[in-house]
Amino acid sequence: MSDELQKLRQHLAQIEDVHNAAQVLGWDQHTMMPRRGAEARSEALATLEWIGHDMFVSDQTGRLLEAAAASLNGTPEDSSDEARLVTVTQRRWEKARRVPSDLAAEIARASSVGQEAWAQARANSDFAAFVPYLKHNMELARRYVDCFDGYECAYDVLLDDYDPGMRTSKVAALFDQLKSELVPLVATLADRDVDDSLVHTEFQVDKQRRLVDDVVRRMGFNRDCWRLDDTVHPFATSFGSHDVRITTRWDEAFFPSALYGAMHECGHGLYEAGIADSLQRTPLGRAESLSLHESQSRLWENMVGRGRPFCGVLAPLVGEQLGRKVDPEALFKAVNRVQRSHVRVEADEVTYGLHIVLRFELEQELIDGRVAIEELPQAWNARMKEYLDLDVPDDALGVLQDVHWSAGLIGYFPTYSLGNLIAGQLWERIHADLPDIDQSVAGSDLAPLREWLREHIHRHGSKFSTSELMERTLGSDIVVAPFVSYLKQKLTGVYGVEL
Repeated sequence: MSDELQKLRQHLAQIEDVHNAAQVLGWDQHTMMPRRGAEARSEALATLEWIGHDMFVSDQTGRLLEAAAASLNGTPEDSSDEARLVTVTQRRWEKARRVPSDLAAEIARASSVGQEAWAQARANSDFAAFVPYLKHNMELARRYVDCFDGYECAYDVLLDDYDPGMRTSKVAALFDQLKSELVPLVATLADRDVDDSLVHTEFQVDKQRRLVDDVVRRMGFNRDCWRLDDTVHPFATSFGSHDVRITTRWDEAFFPSALYGAMHECGHGLYEAGIADSLQRTPLGRAESLSLHESQSRLWENMVGRGRPFCGVLAPLVGEQLGRKVDPEALFKAVNRVQRSHVRVEADEVTYGLHIVLRFELEQELIDGRVAIEELPQAWNARMKEYLDLDVPDDALGVLQDVHWSAGLIGYFPTYSLGNLIAGQLWERIHADLPDIDQSVAGSDLAPLREWLREHIHRHGSKFSTSELMERTLGSDIVVAPFVSYLKQKLTGVYGVEL
């Protein structure tokens, strides 16, 4: 490695260290921090964001990038991690330089304050109490958008932060296709009877903890490198591939909330843990695309966790904690029942996509000013009625259920359904490459799946965009058909009807 590249990497490593320090404080805020610590925490996070952003957008970074690029002497990107590092960092540097450090710091401060306000508003189902914080976050998002030009619509700028290069028009076209498939499935299946009493059994939290611990260890959770903690809204984060933090929440009347929440976040954690050591402490040492990230969490949560083969593994584990025999087929049907429900994170795979479409549409209207903040509950409730034929009883089960808007994460939601679509394509390819994968999963051997994902997805970190990695791995961009095919095949087994 040239001296120029070493100097660039040293500079970027220091910036990553500042970022990781902020991530630790953010993790602590959601897991251990006393509630009254929020004000001081928001100032600390704003300071760290200002320092990290100012270091990154500096002229020094530009000079180091220029010197490193020259030292590569035209080395093709596909043949060199160093060339990829320069290309990815250059793109991020050019984008970040458009945003003043003071604005970046204020966004971080508002995110921290907003999340604490949201937690209280959600607990009290009091949207009015949250309105000032959401207004501030939306104002900051618009100021952020105003830093850029040349976009088709304002939402493109926000979406690009979570899936670089993705366009609102492309997402809308994919979601239109997806919605045309999901709405008839909901109409066909949601009113059919499936016995799901098993998942509504009283299940003490201490016993759920043992179940969750057993399952995530089978997935690859390693106590030497990982933590699992409690939180209000599950999330995963990492401070490098050997320090991964995941969370879940507990409901004694509905154990899938904790179990599948933990599997979802463990899927994220496996991605972070699988990124090559050579990319750590550089901008390549994190996933480039949250759509790809969500493809991993949704694949583990649903295609593995709710699949018939793994239900054969889960049934005796659940039965051991409940103190009675659990039939694998009964569990498989119970955890895959299609039903209209208010809460996104607990929704089945069919209705889940409609939850995301609702949020995707509302986010665009909010950022464009077509829906006033005060009108958001009414707009939310109207779409829940239109898409899922549900009346929303209160704001806690409606507009306040997700943490994202309180944290300023506007543009994030589409990646969940894009992740579902990518997971459908990966699942198809995995079965082609590993024809015995169902037998492996049924035998609780998850290593072949984990290693396939590490080789084809995880190890690359941010080296490739979504479309580049999809093309390299699958020879295709994102499409809807494989995911829908997977859903129909699974639900035919659940309901005994051809779809």
